[in-house]
Amino acid sequence: MFLTTRNSTRDPFAVDFVGLSNRLNRLLSDSLTGSDWQLRDSAAASWVPPVDIVEEADAIRIMTELPGVMPENVKISLENNVLTIHGTKEQVAEERAERVHRYERTYGTFERSFTLPSTVDANAIKATYENGVLTVTLPKVEKAKPRQIAVQVTSK
Repeated sequence: MFLTTRNSTRDPFAVDFVGLSNRLNRLLSDSLTGSDWQLRDSAAASWVPPVDIVEEADAIRIMTELPGVMPENVKISLENNVLTIHGTKEQVAEERAERVHRYERTYGTFERSFTLPSTVDANAIKATYENGVLTVTLPKVEKAKPRQIAVQVTSK
């Protein structure tokens, strides 16, 4: 792959392309702001742990990867139908005799928030933590669970 640079003052195509790119970026960011699917993470968060959200017949499960986070450093709250997972991943100071070439792991505070659907039974939410994965189970209310309806045959 070769990268070349263009002098935008001499190339009208480059000027048009950059302008179009900027307009598209603004359009997309403006139209997607406030979307329900968009992450509602705190601006003060140092890192954002990845999540999987799975809907089953009787519950919704949110599985959050929190490697290296102690369970006592995780807080889960529910307010105004918004579930928030907040916590801290602390860096352990180590003295090393060898030279360190790279630090890539992330430390600090994190926060993820999710607007819950009306089908969730907020009084029955449960959370478990195993092998660095936090699983929050959001049971559905009885009326939201799928059910079978028997077909009755009438004879004439």
